[in-house]
Amino acid sequence: MTGLIDGDSFKESWLEGFVTAYGRSVARVPGAYGVVGRHAPRRGKVSVVIGGGCGHYPAFAGLVGPGLADAAVVGDVFTSPSAEQVYRTARAADGGAGVLFGYGNYAGDVMHFGLAARRLAAEGIDSRTVLVTDDIASGSADNAAERRGVAGDFFVFKTAGAAAERGDDLDAVAAVASRTNDRTRTYGAAFGGCTLPGKSEPLFTVDPGRVELGLGIHGEPGARGADAMGAEALAAELVDKLVAELPAGTERVAVLVNGLGRTKYEEMFACYPAIERRLRAAGLRPHRPEVGEFVTSLDMAGLSLSLLALDDELAELYDADCDTPGFRPLNPLATGEDTGSAGAAGAPGTEQQRESRGGVVHTLLEAALERVSAAEDELGRLDSVAGDGDHGQGIVRGLRAAVRAADSTGSHPDDARSVGDALLAAGTALADAAGGASGALYGALLSQTGAGLRAHRGRVDTAALAEAVRGACSAVAELGGASSGDKTLLDALEPFRDALVEQAESGTALAEALTSSARVASKAAEGTAELTSARGRASRLGGRDRGTPDPGATSLALLLEAAAAAVADGACERAT
Repeated sequence: MTGLIDGDSFKESWLEGFVTAYGRSVARVPGAYGVVGRHAPRRGKVSVVIGGGCGHYPAFAGLVGPGLADAAVVGDVFTSPSAEQVYRTARAADGGAGVLFGYGNYAGDVMHFGLAARRLAAEGIDSRTVLVTDDIASGSADNAAERRGVAGDFFVFKTAGAAAERGDDLDAVAAVASRTNDRTRTYGAAFGGCTLPGKSEPLFTVDPGRVELGLGIHGEPGARGADAMGAEALAAELVDKLVAELPAGTERVAVLVNGLGRTKYEEMFACYPAIERRLRAAGLRPHRPEVGEFVTSLDMAGLSLSLLALDDELAELYDADCDTPGFRPLNPLATGEDTGSAGAAGAPGTEQQRESRGGVVHTLLEAALERVSAAEDELGRLDSVAGDGDHGQGIVRGLRAAVRAADSTGSHPDDARSVGDALLAAGTALADAAGGASGALYGALLSQTGAGLRAHRGRVDTAALAEAVRGACSAVAELGGASSGDKTLLDALEPFRDALVEQAESGTALAEALTSSARVASKAAEGTAELTSARGRASRLGGRDRGTPDPGATSLALLLEAAAAAVADGACERAT
């Protein structure tokens, strides 16, 4: 990256600039990191809402416009947007006919979009969700539902948007999107890694004379390395892998050559003739090929090839007109009647000044923030071994928001209900600010611990905290779908819970119990180095993370250590 924008302001800066430049087409969703098309909402039309982390432009905001998406919500770099951001964006786009959510199959996105859908349902707004699972490198054909979504997003969004534009109802739009996803396959190659905003080194490097095959779009390396190859050999590698997975009887394919951010258009054009020759040799007829950047990965050097096995209806929908900042067919569609703005652009999350109340939760989270901030780079390094390297940035960002929320809420150790309220507020703020799977899990941990303490009367003691943590641990496990040994933060949280329950049963005072239990969590976090990930992106990289502690378990252990030290140092007494 050029260094024009630092990591902390990246999302706000580029999104504000995007809306400023393309205000004739899109408007900022008030109080959210989302955009809604000037054409939306349209009464009686299904609203197509897409989204995911930033760093992928023109996905997702650049694909908002008539005939494609009605709105897009963006998270931090390679991080899912929070449920609150998704909810606000969907509400801004809803025209009364329901919302179709489309996004890649990543744990954080699934959690946050899912929570938003539940909230919409409670308010009487119907929605459907289609997860994009086109990347053949991230799972077997027998388990295609577990695959991640990459550049094939574009095909799914395009046909869904066209179906909504022609007046299909919600179930029909979802069916089109689902059928498109089922018939889309993607495979990619990387020649060099990307660099996160504010960082000076790429997440991974490719040795001279080598190429990474089967890469994702979050800065992770490929599934395997190979010797560098020319256009003909690369075309054969990509096409042959994809053709083998196309549905039986496929004759016509939409073709998307997608640049990942640093590969020049000229280089991609130079590859395309070899790709088309290989497709025709396989008996396939390329239909309206597109070559360019559609779903990037910051400044990664590389490209991917996506194929959509067309039927007559999907071909008609794919060919339908649309008009967006990031993609226009040769004959753009006029925007039609101006239905007005969704609201003036402005910084999301702007709140009135609140009174500072401090309290014990604020003190403990401040201590945790200081400890985790000091380890931010190391957490990022751990995460980059088999992920996108943003765990440190995300958790620090989330903890800052949690500290502010706890300060505004106030809490007193003699009043467990007030401690619970502060933890609830902190958890919600952390999930909103951090986004991603880690943000959702940490948010659930704090919020559910708070919910458990709110039911307790009197002072917070070891027994009350142990019971609350027990419930929170169950909630985190259910939300993330993980089990002990899957190499997640649960591998530090469950030993902490067990130790705390044991201390409560023996009548140990809170400060001593926390110190002892945090020590157990730290040892367990170190032990995750011997595990191989069974969840998330790292699970698809063939054990590459073995020998490295899990970043989520590590950050949780740091948080617990800091909180325990603060309690032992008299934080509870100072808050009285």
